[in-house]
Formats: sequence, C-alpha cells, structure tokens
Amino acid sequence: MSQSYSFRGMNTTEHYFQVPLDHATPQGEKITVFAREISSTEHGDPTALPWLLFLQGGPGGKSPRPASLSGWLAEAAKTFRILLLDQRGTGLSTPANRQSLPLRGDGAAQAAYLTHFRADSIVRDAEAIREALGINTWSTFGQSYGGFCTLTYLSIAPGSLERCIVTGGLASLTADADTVYRATYARMAERNAEYFAWYPRDREVLTQIVAHLAHTEEHLPGGRALTVPLVQLLGQFLGGNTRVHALHHVFEGAFINTPGGKRLSDTFLAVIAEQAERTTNPLYALLHESIYAQGAATNWSAERVLEEFDAFSPTADAPLLTGEMVYRWYFQDDPVLRPLEETARILAEHEHWEPLYDAAVLAANTVPVAAAVYTHDVYVDQELSLQTAAAVGNIRVWETDEYHHDGIGDDGPMIFAKLLELSKSED
Repeated sequence: MSQSYSFRGMNTTEHYFQVPLDHATPQGEKITVFAREISSTEHGDPTALPWLLFLQGGPGGKSPRPASLSGWLAEAAKTFRILLLDQRGTGLSTPANRQSLPLRGDGAAQAAYLTHFRADSIVRDAEAIREALGINTWSTFGQSYGGFCTLTYLSIAPGSLERCIVTGGLASLTADADTVYRATYARMAERNAEYFAWYPRDREVLTQIVAHLAHTEEHLPGGRALTVPLVQLLGQFLGGNTRVHALHHVFEGAFINTPGGKRLSDTFLAVIAEQAERTTNPLYALLHESIYAQGAATNWSAERVLEEFDAFSPTADAPLLTGEMVYRWYFQDDPVLRPLEETARILAEHEHWEPLYDAAVLAANTVPVAAAVYTHDVYVDQELSLQTAAAVGNIRVWETDEYHHDGIGDDGPMIFAKLLELSKSED
C-alpha cells in the first residue's frame, strides 16, 4: 500500500510494485520493486506535472533518500513530478545480498537469478511501473549507470519516452569489458599524475604506507587485515571534483605515533573501510563487469587487464590508486562478499548475456536526448561516449572539462537545468 508524507517543502509517496522476475515469462515468479514519488509543495496540484524517472548510478545502488528538496532534485521539482526508482535488488526492492541470495539455492542458482538484474530487466520494470501508474509517456534522468539504462530504454521502448537527460553515462554500444577497462586504467593513470602533481607529499605518504605494510600488520576497524590493494581503493576519491581534494586530508592524517611506534591512524583506517564497504551494495561487485557484457563472458576483465598496466600492480614500488574496478580478491578478502564467491565466479564465466542495445533503433531515435560528457571522466571514457553519441539519433551533447563523474553532486541544479534546456532545443 502506498504511503504519503509531506515535509520540508516536499511531498513524497512510497510505491511498491509486483513485477516478473523474468519479463519473458510474465506469469512466473514475481519480485517487488520500490519507487518513491517526489514533488514540491509549491505546486498546488502536482498531479498536473509531467513525470521524470530518475535512473540511479551503480549498478547496485539504491535511489537517493532525500530529507529535503536540494541539489538537482530541487531544480527538477520545479518542472516535474519525480519517481526515484530502487532498481531491482536494491533498497526496498526485493533484496539480493548475502542474506537473501541463499534462499535461491547454491551458487549456480544464485547466479542464474542474478542474470535477470541487468539494465534490460530494470527498463522492463520501469515500463511495468509506468503502465501501473497510468502514465502515457515520461522523461528520464540517468546518472552514470543510469545513462547505460537510458540507452537500453531507448532501444526497447522509445515510444514511452518524452525526453532523456544523461550525465556521465553514455556507454559504449559495442566495446567489450576489456576495452572499457583499458580506457579506465589509462584515465586513472592520468588522474593519479594530476593529483600527485598537486600534492607531491601525498605520493611520499602513499609510498611510506606501502613500505609500512610490508613489515607491520594493520587491521581495519572491523578486524579485516589491511592490504595494499585495499589502500589503492582510495582512488575512488579521484573520480570527483571536490572529493578529489578531500583525499589530501586522508593522507595528511595517515600516521600516528603510538607506544609501539608509528602506526596507521584509526581515522585513516576508517576511511579505507568506508571505501571498501560493500555491505549495502553487493550487487555492485557481483554485476559490475556484466554491465559491459553482450554475448561473451567477462572473466574478471579488470583483473586481467591490470596485467597490462604495471604501475597499478600492488607489488609496484609506488603503486597507483585504482578506481571503480572489481577484482576476484574482493570475494576472497571481504567477509560480506565471501559467501558470494562462487556466485561471482559463475557470473564472470557466464557467456550468454543478451544484447543491451539495439544499434538500428538507436540510430533512428527521435526522442530528444541531452547528455553531459565529462572530458576527463575516469569511469565513463570520453572517447567511447562520443562514439556512442555519433551512433544515436536526435542526441545533443554538452562536453565539459569543468566537472568529473560526480558533476551532479557538485553543481546539480545548473547541470540539470542546462541539459533540460538542451533537450528542448532545435537543431
């Protein structure tokens, strides 16, 4: 049953929908998908507003949980009635994690279940929700992986779409995971060089941390042994505009003097634990490489391609920081992911992934699409994004070097307003 609330200038209604696990067998097993409707109290009758579906980044991330209208959401609420979708398996939708997946059976059964959790299923969930709400057409806003889902939506059901906005999410239509990760490592190497040019002392501190771990055992607050690859996960800070500079504050407090000598500080260790945390979004690790898979197995692509980039090796004298890559050791080292190791292996070896995009439909697209492409995006490569833009009809691209992958977190209202206006412009 839907529940509605009003607070801090915002109306919210919580919706639960029953959708098929496998949309190819609509009479089969059902799962629950949750979505939260948002509108501004400034609108006397929000039901008169057009709808905007927000497609969250990820994979495996739940939709935003706003406590007030702010950022891009406040800008969008000036014009739209917004639906924040918990993509299947996340948030309040039927969960898919170490606690619930064993209900499916062994690793093979769990992996088979999760093959229904990619963009094509998410889009078909959205279509079922649109029909259930009696919506004729709606607009979409896709951030990062949400942009990947947008391209799938434009391939599957373009007639349901009024316009589409994409930020940092023009996926390659044809590149395999290896191609994507080669571009990602190259971008990350550039970003490492840029960061350590700003903060050369941090390079020294990182080298000291690696040397320290060679002879001193350290543990994260939960008891997990600290390794060099876990330290390298600090590279996730490099994907942001303002967040990148927050990394300096992490390094400057890395060490502390103790009665037993110099050790890594609890503050530093807590930040590492936060970067490594997958308790709330295990699907990110399980399905991350599959978002690039079409007709072939990924076989731990990021791990294999790492061998081509020696500077990122944890055994390097001064290893570079990594980013949004998933490695096999995640499932061996992390107590939260360890029960899912066999499931992850089977998914990595799965060869029969269905196509996510229809090149012919996208080339003939007439739905207005406005996309922000970030020149130095370390996660969604600019060159691959522009190749996609050239292959999609009726798309308008705003390329900018002012923002990184987290642009909407940095200046969301301006970016959303600019892209909305761009989606309305005529060639």
